[in-house]
Amino acid sequence: MKDFGSDKKNVVQANLDAQKIAFAPIMFQAAKSLRNLGILEYLFNHNKADAKTIATTLNLSIYGVKVLLEAGLSLEMVYLKNNEFLLTKTGYFILRDKMTNINMNFTQDVNYLAMNHLEESIVNGKPEGLKELGNWDTVYMGLSELPEKAQKSWFDFDHFYSDYTFPDVMPILFGNNPKSFLDVGGNTGKFSMECAKYDPTVKITILDLPGQTKMARKNIADAGLENRISAIDINLLNNNDPFPKGFDIIWMSQFIDCFSLEEINGIFKRVYDAMTPDSSFYILETFWDLQKFPASTYSLHATSLYFTAVANGNSQMFHSKDILKVIEKAGFVVDEIHEMIGMSHTLIKCKKKVL
Repeated sequence: MKDFGSDKKNVVQANLDAQKIAFAPIMFQAAKSLRNLGILEYLFNHNKADAKTIATTLNLSIYGVKVLLEAGLSLEMVYLKNNEFLLTKTGYFILRDKMTNINMNFTQDVNYLAMNHLEESIVNGKPEGLKELGNWDTVYMGLSELPEKAQKSWFDFDHFYSDYTFPDVMPILFGNNPKSFLDVGGNTGKFSMECAKYDPTVKITILDLPGQTKMARKNIADAGLENRISAIDINLLNNNDPFPKGFDIIWMSQFIDCFSLEEINGIFKRVYDAMTPDSSFYILETFWDLQKFPASTYSLHATSLYFTAVANGNSQMFHSKDILKVIEKAGFVVDEIHEMIGMSHTLIKCKKKVL
């Protein structure tokens, strides 16, 4: 594994960063309150203001606005000049950046209470925090039954990153005029419907758990695409349940991060058995070691802990080399790698190894 990070901070900076970690859950709530109560919006619209003016306009107590703004100073979301508060670039990101808001809502609505069970999850190898949302073995079994707010934040988080990949991946996938796709872990059917819109002749089959295929079938019917997209219920962890054959492309998007390396190996072997020498197997994933910006790597490392405490207890956002080893072990060769697809993804095209 390639070296990552360093220990070059001075003692003062290291101590400050340690306190940021110690108080992180408290300060997260302060940032969210500054956003949700309209304080950041007020500063954006009025350039600068004192706490009393903001409190009077928003019908909040001066005390409440003051403690939040003072927390905002240490969060570097606002700064103070001549007794008036002004919005910083970081504050603007919290207020207006779509990705930041989706990440914050995902943290609050899906993960916040669950993360109290992270240590248990590590020790027991199970998503002990999932009990805060419902009584399932994995979050995927309960996606269609999640509390409304948590469900919205979960799907907003999942779709936001994958949606950005569509314009980049479609020309690659359809470059050789494929006639059929197997969308493994197709979830709500969003990717399959995008394929059907991109090419009016392609036929697609979704493989997923019954709860997800139920949602997918409804979405597909609403879009009038039942004649071109079908769905099959399957337990993706049952290695005795083979994948259907006869597809030009087998596709997995943001899917393998939902499983352990051992489980991925079993899934890949079933993909191998379902393929012909002419089939192509595409994997679209966010690998933390292949990110262009530190913010992406940080977000992926945090997301791994969601998988630990909430999703399933044994998966993560992987280092690319971990998955390349599983690809080789399953009998594939890597035919192409396309980095920086969308915001942060890598697309890997695999073929059966010629013996």
